[in-house]
Amino acid sequence: MAPTQLHSSLTADAFQTLIAERDAALAQRDAVLGERDIVRGELRVMQVERDLLKEQLKAFQRRLFGAKSEARSADQRDLFLNEAEALAAHAALPSQESEVDIPVSGHQRKKPGRKPLDPALPREVIRTTLPKSARICAHDGAILVKIGVEVSEQLDIIPQQVRVIRHERVKYACPCCDQSIKVTPTRLRIIPKGLFTEAALAWFITAKFIDGLPLYRIAALIKRFGGDISRNTLAASVVRIGIAVQPLINLLRDHLLDSEVVFGDETVVQVLKEPGRAAQTRSYMWIQMNGGVGPPVRLFGYAPGRSTQHGADLWAGVRTGAALMTDGYAPYNAISAVNGLVHLACWAHVRRYFIEAEAVLPREARSAQQPATQFITLIGKLYAAESRASTLTALQRQRLRMKYSKAVLAAIKVLLDHHLATTAPSGLLGKALQYLAGQWPKLTRYVENGTWPIDNNVAENAIRPFVIGRKNWLFADTVGGAKASANLYSLIETCKAGNIDAYQYLTEMFTALPYANTVDDYEALLPWNLQLKNQAPA
Repeated sequence: MAPTQLHSSLTADAFQTLIAERDAALAQRDAVLGERDIVRGELRVMQVERDLLKEQLKAFQRRLFGAKSEARSADQRDLFLNEAEALAAHAALPSQESEVDIPVSGHQRKKPGRKPLDPALPREVIRTTLPKSARICAHDGAILVKIGVEVSEQLDIIPQQVRVIRHERVKYACPCCDQSIKVTPTRLRIIPKGLFTEAALAWFITAKFIDGLPLYRIAALIKRFGGDISRNTLAASVVRIGIAVQPLINLLRDHLLDSEVVFGDETVVQVLKEPGRAAQTRSYMWIQMNGGVGPPVRLFGYAPGRSTQHGADLWAGVRTGAALMTDGYAPYNAISAVNGLVHLACWAHVRRYFIEAEAVLPREARSAQQPATQFITLIGKLYAAESRASTLTALQRQRLRMKYSKAVLAAIKVLLDHHLATTAPSGLLGKALQYLAGQWPKLTRYVENGTWPIDNNVAENAIRPFVIGRKNWLFADTVGGAKASANLYSLIETCKAGNIDAYQYLTEMFTALPYANTVDDYEALLPWNLQLKNQAPA
C-alpha cells in the first residue's frame, strides 16, 4: 500500500524526520542557553565573592590605617540633639514633668592668654630688684621708690629623689643585772622585712598600672635617680602586694555582686609560665563593674579561658534580678539564665558593625539612603534621647524612653525586617543585620527601667587602661603575677572611678593594712571609706 500523502511533496517519514531535527535543534539551543545561564550564574557568584573580598580588604585597611574613632561628624559629639528634635513630630513628646529647663549664663568674652597655674601648688618666690645705682630718675635725679611688683609664673618640676629611711629601734637594759633587755618593737609592714617604704611601693605600682611602664623601665628610672634595684625585686614586691590586698578584693566583690546593675567584658592576656599550657596560649582578663547607686567598683579577674564556666565562677553569687549589660558574647547568656539576671545588650556594639559596613562603601555610593547609614542615623536618635535624659531622675528617664525611644526602636525593627532577608549574610552589612537580629530582645529591654544602661561603654572604658598597659609590658610571667596584677588594677580603677587619688590611697592603705584583723577593719580600708576618713576639709 502506498504511504499516506500529507502533502504533495512530503511523506510521513520525511515529516517525522523534520520533527526530530527540530527537537534536536531546540534541545541544542536549550543546552547552549543552559550553559550560558550557568556561566552567567557562576559569574554573578564570582562577582559577589569579589565584592565581599574587596569589602573585607577595605575593612582591614581601615582597621590598620583608618581613624579609630567612630565619630562621623562634629555633630555627633552632641549626640545628635538636632535629630532628637526632628523625630519629635513622629513620636509622642515626654510629659512636662520629664522636661528640664537648662539655664544658659550670659556670654562674656574671655581675655586671651595662658591659663593660670593652680593656686594650690607650692610656690617659691624669687624677687629681683634694681641696684641702687639704677634707682635714680633720669629727669631730675630723685631716688625712685617702690610702687609695686610685676608678677610672672613658671611651672617647675623637681625630679624624683631616691633616699634611704633609716629605722633605729632603741634597746634598753637593766643597769643592775643582765636579765632584762628590751627593744622597741618594729612597725608592722605590708611586706614583712620589705625593702621598700609604703610610698615607694605606691609609686612604682602606680607607675606600672596607671602610667603603663613595664618593670624594667621602672628599674632603669630608679637607677637614674641613684637607686640600684633589680627588676626581679620589683616583680616580687608586686606579687606580694597583690596577694596582701586580697581581703579588700573580696569585699569589693561582695559590694559589686550586690548591685542592681552590673557590667561585664573581657580581653586577652598572655601568661608565659602556666602549668600544662604553651606560652602562646591565650588567657583572659575579665572586667566586672557596677552601676547605679552606691560607690563605683571595678574588678579585674584572671581566668585561663573565656568559657561559660570561667565566667560562671566570677559571677557566682550575683544578686538575683540584677541587670547585666554585656556585648553579644554567648557565655553571658548562660550566666544570665543561671543567676536569674536581666540580660541587656549593647547598642554601641551594634552601631560599630554598621559603621564598618558604611566605611567600606565607595565614596560615590554613600548617601542617606544607604541601609547602613539609615541604621546609624536611627541609633543616633536613641543616643540623643539618652543625652537629654542624662540629668533626669530614673523615673523621668524611663518615661522619656517609653514615649520617644520606643518609637525609634519600632522604626529600626521595620528597617531590619525589610533588609534582613534580602542581604547576603557574609557581607559586613549582612553581619551587622544578623548581629542586630540576634541581640534584638536584649537591645530593647533597657527602655523598661530608667536605671538600666543603653550600652557597655563604661566597661570598655574601664578595661582600656589594661589594654594600653599591655602594649608595653606585653605579657605576665606567671599565673601569680597575672592575679596580682588583676587585684592591683581593681584597686586603682576603683579609685579612679571614685575620683580618689590612687597614689595617696595606696600609700595610706599599705600603711594601715598590716594592722587590720576584722572585717570592719578591712571595710574601713576600701577606697571610698579610707578617702572619706582622710579627706581634707573642703
